[in-house]
Amino acid sequence: MHLAAKTKTKKLFPAAFLAAVACFAPSYAQAQIFVSVRIGPPPLPVYVQPPCPTDGYLWNPGYWAYGPMGYYWVPGVWVAPPRVGLLWTPGWWGFAGGIYAWHGGYWGPHVGFYGGVNYGFGYGGFGFVGGGWYGSSFRYNTAVVNVNTTVVRNVYVDRTVIINNNTTVYNRASFNGPGGVMAQPRPEERAWEHEQHLQPTGHQLAHLQTASEDRTQWASANHGRPMVASMDTVGGHRFNPEARVAEQQQRVAQGIAHGQLSPAQGANLERREANINGQIHTERQANGGHLTGQERRQVNKEQNHASQKIREERHPNKEERH
Repeated sequence: MHLAAKTKTKKLFPAAFLAAVACFAPSYAQAQIFVSVRIGPPPLPVYVQPPCPTDGYLWNPGYWAYGPMGYYWVPGVWVAPPRVGLLWTPGWWGFAGGIYAWHGGYWGPHVGFYGGVNYGFGYGGFGFVGGGWYGSSFRYNTAVVNVNTTVVRNVYVDRTVIINNNTTVYNRASFNGPGGVMAQPRPEERAWEHEQHLQPTGHQLAHLQTASEDRTQWASANHGRPMVASMDTVGGHRFNPEARVAEQQQRVAQGIAHGQLSPAQGANLERREANINGQIHTERQANGGHLTGQERRQVNKEQNHASQKIREERHPNKEERH
């Protein structure tokens, strides 16, 4: 692996890669592409989106960034746009010419090309179907984004936009190119590349910096399973019990697929996770979408016990390896 920071594109990439990038859109070869590595990012983790904390905040899906210690996960987060009317185009990794290059995200009047990567929660690979600006207000499509309607009331439901389980990260490929997502920009996305764009806000950059300094977010430490996959605001609430339920359900599914768990064992473990998830849902409903401190401690205790049970069932008499 190697890291090239703030280097001109023509010095960073071989001619084969520049030719491949140019086939997407002419402006890409002129964009600021700061990082290239020779090993691809891990698959996108499955996680739960926290509810939107306040009107006007937009979802920035989580992604794998790269630093001196390798790949690290930047949690999905709700952020305030730099001004009304702007939308977020996520960054994306592209593979060509034997290397993976990072194309940074940006703010603009339209959601541009982001490699066809299905980040979920309205970002299904092309555009964004989780809502839109209506004058100075943002309306949220609760068919694909999680909104606490006791706080945010400017919502609607449009299920026609759901394609291939667009509400979650179903296709976990985290890059564009051979072995990942094979997609090219649509004509309108090519045109939108020439619009005026704004760089990530200070809050977004601080969020990135915080993730890079958290060892539990490094792929080398979490093996593609970040401790914190999403959060409600930058520097905000990190307790996400639903995300942990989803992660533990994935471990059960993997155990069945690998022959480590029988169908009966898997069913029992799934019921346990479903009961915890139901408990969380009931308690959130009773408290305006939140959990009390005591409820958090109890849920965390139950999840720890469930995690231990999964480990014991999958790997009797030895530690589970991730």
